[in-house]
Amino acid sequence: MSIKTNKFNYKSYFTYSALHYLFRIIVTGSLALLLTGCLDRKPGGSEKPVSVEVSIKNQADLWDLAIVNKDRTAILSNMAEEFRQIDGTGNIKKKAEFVDGLMSPRLEIRPYTVEDYDLRVYGDVALLSGRTRMKGKYDGEDFTAHYRYIDVYVKRLGEWKIVSVQITELSN
Repeated sequence: MSIKTNKFNYKSYFTYSALHYLFRIIVTGSLALLLTGCLDRKPGGSEKPVSVEVSIKNQADLWDLAIVNKDRTAILSNMAEEFRQIDGTGNIKKKAEFVDGLMSPRLEIRPYTVEDYDLRVYGDVALLSGRTRMKGKYDGEDFTAHYRYIDVYVKRLGEWKIVSVQITELSN
């Protein structure tokens, strides 16, 4: 009488698992490379990639719009976790305090434009500066703020995130 044993073939299993894992990496990597080639392209199927400068400018413009519209999700998606702002009087605000201030029902910011726009890219760091006249209401009272600013963007894992903002108040 022979006894059958169900021996598990570890060698075959690990070889299969390793090959399956390697196949998943190759497919995922190929897909990532394919999708990367589609990023930062101009609409309409143009093969000419959008420049880093244009991409960052568009991102900054969308952030300004999100601030005016009080779109918390869009504001946060542009910011690095370690974000900080140095305001016109030298005070430092961390990310949560900065965003909470923008979301305050006491604050209403009207659409604004940027003057003297300048963007300098140094590898994975971009310095975006300009001047703006911001108008709105705070506690129901009209305000006008004129300031020069510099935003510091850092590229991480293929995405540009704002890490710091500093403003200098100018006379109206």
